Amino acid sequence: MTTPRRSGNYKRSLWDDEYLQSISSVYEGKESVERAKELKEEIEGILEEKIMGKDSILGQIEFVDVLQRLGISYHFKGYIHTIMEGLFSVKDGWVSTDLHEVALKFRLLRQHNYLVPQDVFSTFVDKNGNFKHNLSSDTRGLLSLYEASYLSMGGEEIMDKAQEFAKCHLEQNLKQQQLLDQNLRAEITRSMKHLPLHWRVPRFEAIWFISMYEKRQDTNPLVLQFAKLDFNLVQVIYQQELKELSRWHASTKLAERLSFARDRLVESFIWSIGITFEPLFGYCRKMIAKLLVLGTMIDDIYDVYGTLDELELFTLAVDRWDINALDHLPDYMKICFFALFNFVNQHSYDVLKTQGFNIVSCLKEVWANLCKAYMVEAKWISSGYTPTIHEFLENGLVSIAGPLVCFYLCICCENPIQEKMLKDFIQVSDLNRCTAVAVRLMDDLGTSRDEMKKGDVVKSIQCYMKEADCSEEEARDHVKYLFHETTKKFNRAMLSNSLLSKDVVECFMNVIRTAQCIYHTGDRHGIPDESKELVLSLILESIPLA
Repeated sequence: MTTPRRSGNYKRSLWDDEYLQSISSVYEGKESVERAKELKEEIEGILEEKIMGKDSILGQIEFVDVLQRLGISYHFKGYIHTIMEGLFSVKDGWVSTDLHEVALKFRLLRQHNYLVPQDVFSTFVDKNGNFKHNLSSDTRGLLSLYEASYLSMGGEEIMDKAQEFAKCHLEQNLKQQQLLDQNLRAEITRSMKHLPLHWRVPRFEAIWFISMYEKRQDTNPLVLQFAKLDFNLVQVIYQQELKELSRWHASTKLAERLSFARDRLVESFIWSIGITFEPLFGYCRKMIAKLLVLGTMIDDIYDVYGTLDELELFTLAVDRWDINALDHLPDYMKICFFALFNFVNQHSYDVLKTQGFNIVSCLKEVWANLCKAYMVEAKWISSGYTPTIHEFLENGLVSIAGPLVCFYLCICCENPIQEKMLKDFIQVSDLNRCTAVAVRLMDDLGTSRDEMKKGDVVKSIQCYMKEADCSEEEARDHVKYLFHETTKKFNRAMLSNSLLSKDVVECFMNVIRTAQCIYHTGDRHGIPDESKELVLSLILESIPLA
């Protein structure tokens, strides 16, 4: 008898191996690299002058902000650190009455892990604790205040009021077109109708901001040219990495043998670029992309295709990490388990070679935890059970693969690896818990309606609808509220972190940012047509230099 199977009706990938291997760029030669080196040295000279005090505080921080938004600040980390240290150490550095300057300085320092108190805005607040009405016409200052408010750590009343005040008056000022130049209007619209700056994916922000910076009156031509050229040079690196990943993916035969599952190599690579875009983290990008390809297919085995008996066997095989378990698995599971087994063992071998640290048991545990969380959801589907939202999130933060991704980021980006760090992240620390919950909630907001149609387990939205006996829109509003509160908790955990490097914490933040990019308007991971624009702009289309 044929076992009845469900189908997710997933669309095929838009990108086959033959096409991906044909990708090329005119920026692969030495000439572009040499020109970029020259431009970088000139910008270093500009930064040295600013550090020597040949520019105002506002000039310094605006320049740093431009470098960050253009996606080239990673070249100048030492210079920027010196500027941030200088700003933070000046005791009377907050006496300015310029709202834009204070808000920008606050945002940059918190972004760079300096614990700046919300009281720096007390100058702009009246005796009743409200922001002064005369600030309502300072549109640039309001935008900077609005952006700064998203660095709130929760429980900060001034920051909550700042966001409410800035949002209210920016909306009013947008209606009065004569008050705004077109660039400022575009920035406000992007922040309020898309995403605030703090939660945008750095690489996509660079693409957008390069086009905006080019139109400004204060554009530095050298900086602009370097930003464009650097983007194109880094894009070449991504293209080479994707070709390598595509060869790996083709060799596994996973897409061919698991035709019922989502084949999302390129989308997974988009995630990995969003999470860690700097050239030096190429190995990390490839590991995260492979992880997501495997995780997506295993997710579909649990959600769509496998029977409960088969899923129990697969979960047990991963938990025991026993290659002999292959004999007890159905054929379609054998190739998936073997691919996972080889991936984990190869990665563990790489780490053992480079750091002398054996991580096999740790990786086995985090993958087993993921499969166990999938198993819980499979049982919910089978029994028709709707969990409470708390119950759902406790399991869902694991099933979204948040702790797994965070664990891999620690392994790939930290050197040396610390045993205490690994134990903390297997147990789900504050940082990776907040990261995972934020991704879980964002995924639910973007995919809930489509996934319910194909019979998936209920999401947080449906759980809250049943629990609170409310409408779907009310439930969605509640989930959005939970998401924003979670990001505040993340900001606090980020600033209190003492275990991880700044690079790894930034990667965690980028996991949340990328989730918002992927799920903000739908499902750019699961639906290939929706992700096509991201692939074109990030990997396939260079930025014209002229």
